[in-house]
Amino acid sequence: MVSLKEIAPAARNNINAHLILLEKGRITSEGQNKTCLALVADETASVHFQLWNEECDAFQPGDILRLSNGIFSYNRTNHLVLRAGKRGQLEKVGDFTMLFVESPNMSEILWVPDPNNSAKYIQESVISPHSRIFPPLQ
Repeated sequence: MVSLKEIAPAARNNINAHLILLEKGRITSEGQNKTCLALVADETASVHFQLWNEECDAFQPGDILRLSNGIFSYNRTNHLVLRAGKRGQLEKVGDFTMLFVESPNMSEILWVPDPNNSAKYIQESVISPHSRIFPPLQ
């Protein structure tokens, strides 16, 4: 398992993580697909998570999730999101009993290509310390 603070954008499905779903946005349609943006976190960071189709209805705030072979990349609207993708899997493994932090939000970091390795990205700056889509929980 990888901690969210260690993830970086990549074109490969290689992220295995243990997460808590904090908030879910409204469900929208993209052609024949349903999508829903969520905020997930672990004890090191948070990130925006893209739910697709049946995932939109299957998972609720407070659910503890296991992501296998996830991908952290830009979606169709050019937002940086974590998602299961076609090769990954997301499953509920519990609820309400997990330590988490909301900051930093890995989706709110400006990532740029690594000048020493074009296949990797590095953090250039922080856009916002927390989610601008989901305000911090009180």
